[in-house]
Amino acid sequence: MAELTPGDDAPQFSLPADGGGEVRLTELRGKIVVLFFYPQDNTQTCTVEAIDFSKFNDAFREAGAVVIGISPDSLKKHANFRKKHGLTTPLAADESREAIEAYGVWGEKTMFGRKYMGVIRSTFLIDRDGKIARIWRKVRVPGHAEEVLEAAKAL
Repeated sequence: MAELTPGDDAPQFSLPADGGGEVRLTELRGKIVVLFFYPQDNTQTCTVEAIDFSKFNDAFREAGAVVIGISPDSLKKHANFRKKHGLTTPLAADESREAIEAYGVWGEKTMFGRKYMGVIRSTFLIDRDGKIARIWRKVRVPGHAEEVLEAAKAL
């Protein structure tokens, strides 16, 4: 499968959301969508990233954007993660890796010299027409949410 690039149609998905119901990309047409894919709930870097996106949730909303965090963790883990850290951003559970693989963010990683497969921290900005506007791969978290917010405001 070819790597997604700006201008491509955003791959469609339907995933269970931590607050109940489903997150369906088709139902968000007409809105700017920010998808941030992260490896795991309650790990240091993922927690900072989720808190940062939550901190700017109102500003994203004012810009007409919906922010959704996606990881392979279960709904129960997401609910605990949200409660523990006061997160306001919806979290979608992709235990089957449907969206994770469609967006090409499942891949080989290395930690302490050990190679393993996992989610490569990535963010996708999708425009109102369902096209990918920007992609951030191998995200460095400090300042990332602010950068994505500025890009969303420009759409």
